Amino acid sequence: MVSGGWVTQADRSRWQQRAAAELAVILDGHPGIPVIAWTITASGGALSGQVLAPAAGRRGLFAQWRQALDLDQVTETPSAGGTAVYLHASGVRGGVAVSIAATVFDDGQDSR
Repeated sequence: MVSGGWVTQADRSRWQQRAAAELAVILDGHPGIPVIAWTITASGGALSGQVLAPAAGRRGLFAQWRQALDLDQVTETPSAGGTAVYLHASGVRGGVAVSIAATVFDDGQDSR
């Protein structure tokens, strides 16, 4: 927490560095799980993972990463049309907010 209400560029840089270090720990600790796309946010140094695997394996890969990262806040939201389901899981690791997301399709379509 930054006192005084001002967040400096140095604060943001430090948060991103901490998130990058946590990502290195995550990747080093789970070499057997297929990779996903990772983003380190600009504002708060959080990690956001996106499962972009082929549609058939997307739900399973999401589950592997969720379990490996011990993310306990999980939501599954159906799309308005009912074809897609949006998966999201989040938690905190090493003081860094971490989330993963995936879009799965009941009819086997790929979103790409």
